[in-house]
Amino acid sequence: MNEANPRARDLGIPFDGEPGGWNAITDVPGVEVGFCTLVEGSGELVVGKGPVRTGVTAILPRGREERPHAVWAGQFDLNGNGEMTGTHWIRDAGYFLGPVCITNTHAVGIVHHAAVGWMTRQYSDYFRTHHGWAMPVVAETYDGLVNDICGAHVCESHALQALDAARSGPLAEGNVGGGAGMQTYEVKGGTGTSSRRVGVGDRRFTVGALVQSNFGARHELMVRGVPVGQHLTGNALLTELGGHEQGSIIVVIATDAPLLPVQLQRLARRGAMGIAHTGTTGGHYSGDIMLAFSVANPLYLPAIGEAQPTTFMLECLNDAHIDALHAAAAQAVEEAVLNALVAARSVPTVKPAGRVLEAIDHAALQSVMRRYNRLV
Repeated sequence: MNEANPRARDLGIPFDGEPGGWNAITDVPGVEVGFCTLVEGSGELVVGKGPVRTGVTAILPRGREERPHAVWAGQFDLNGNGEMTGTHWIRDAGYFLGPVCITNTHAVGIVHHAAVGWMTRQYSDYFRTHHGWAMPVVAETYDGLVNDICGAHVCESHALQALDAARSGPLAEGNVGGGAGMQTYEVKGGTGTSSRRVGVGDRRFTVGALVQSNFGARHELMVRGVPVGQHLTGNALLTELGGHEQGSIIVVIATDAPLLPVQLQRLARRGAMGIAHTGTTGGHYSGDIMLAFSVANPLYLPAIGEAQPTTFMLECLNDAHIDALHAAAAQAVEEAVLNALVAARSVPTVKPAGRVLEAIDHAALQSVMRRYNRLV
């Protein structure tokens, strides 16, 4: 658990399914996560100077292996008003190599540059001796409500800090990494994570999720079936500014279940089910982009110039048993979004200036949930 900030379960909010030991994406074996959070300045927005509330989140699907083993993957766009690099190849080939990084909308290029450099150093022989090509996954959401997003404050060094900081174990949530400046349902949002353990026959698998949550209109907010947004109506900034949802959500789902790319594409779609459980209908201005990967079936895919095997042997789950994983993914994503809300802290806005993007009031949230008899 993040000692600094409570999580949704700490407030008595009930969830379905069995969480992993850390209730985080890092419960999936080998997955590591790191953050670099930038918080500088206050007062009036001066482009290039601040205030700054942004950062980078880095996910290493296989940690720091000496050789680059692919992770099998699938991708889904609920609404495409956003960016996630590398997805053309994921759709074609069903895998990717290297890290997944999440940052703000205007920092995708510099983070991609940093991730390529990190990969070519981490897997030097693969890229420098042979004809390996680096195509990391970099995704974004917009934090211009509270951050000088046009000021180019995220640098190569910040992305490298996040990559170098990646570890297993419990994770911070809320105003950390790429989630530092994000809003959700017109309260402070950001980074959230959760996991589920599932049994399939005599085997146990883990499904974990991490979100950079930055979406939704207040009136839509649902917490475990309770229409919280219809009760907690105060300080809904975006509604006051014209009623348009502003932002996006990036969902990353990881599992150790042996799934083929087409199965992972289907698992990625269940991320949309998870965010839908929190109330959203997927706004036009929101990029709701999902990625799912499996750390099972580790294979070294030789670069051009290396000897190429003729065939590979892969294990895959029988689709007759996949519903348990679908449910786990939706449950983990829903809880990850709510963890981001509960862990977040209030921050001042820069556009418009002089307001505050308030964190959700825990006592008020509990009061609404109690009225519907939905606390444990």
